Amino acid sequence: MNGARETTIKERSIETSGQRIAWLESGAGWPVILLHAFPMNADMWRPQLAAVPDGWRFIAPDLRGFGQTPFSNQADGKRPALDDYASDVGCLMDALELDSAIIGGLSMGGYVTFAMFRQAPPRFSGMILADTRPQPDTRQAREGRLRLREVLAHEGPTGVAEQMLPKLLSERTRRERPDIVDHTRRIAVSNQSRAIDAAIIAMMDRQDSTRDLARISCATLVIAGADDSVTPVADAESMHLAIPRSILTIIPGAAHLSNVEQPDAFSKALSDFLVAHL
Repeated sequence: MNGARETTIKERSIETSGQRIAWLESGAGWPVILLHAFPMNADMWRPQLAAVPDGWRFIAPDLRGFGQTPFSNQADGKRPALDDYASDVGCLMDALELDSAIIGGLSMGGYVTFAMFRQAPPRFSGMILADTRPQPDTRQAREGRLRLREVLAHEGPTGVAEQMLPKLLSERTRRERPDIVDHTRRIAVSNQSRAIDAAIIAMMDRQDSTRDLARISCATLVIAGADDSVTPVADAESMHLAIPRSILTIIPGAAHLSNVEQPDAFSKALSDFLVAHL
């Protein structure tokens, strides 16, 4: 895969402006920052971190309260918003002395990517938008998130995981690949309830990023699972058409967590993009 070989994944953390941030890292070279989906954490990127192309350094942070990053409210006691997650990643880049990087994410990670772009466009030497969309929630989507908050309040992260699995993974994977289902469930239930709740609210309140698409001047990879019902292929096609220097890759046999369901295909698309377009 374009010089990719098995790499050692390092677990690291650092204090930045009073907030400890944990991340997974592998490889060496130009940085690629990968932001995780909801209700996952950086562990979802282990298939990509295990085989980094030569000349690249993959960094996968845990957002607040997810994985090994502790949850913390704002100084005023308010829940973190997507802009705060984006600022956290910017602080991590500062701490690692990274002026710019290829930055991207999947689903909620894509929403954070859009927020980062609004805050600091020059930090992007490239962008990755996987199984995500620029539009804010519809009324129906907001109602669904409110119901999910109720599930969380009564059943905790386990209830959220069971509600989300049919959306995250394709029906065929759920039927034929119990290892992938169990792996996804384990990641989802490992996260803190208050962080999950804060993320639900942050996604409900996110800005419309549609007008930002035409301003993205860096090379951009748009990826979508062919069976994704949460952010369908049509959403990815629309983003591709609106972003001047974008390419579009559709991953067969994958739903919303395309990098988890089809890790080899996702990693190849990412590697080909890094080598050919940057």
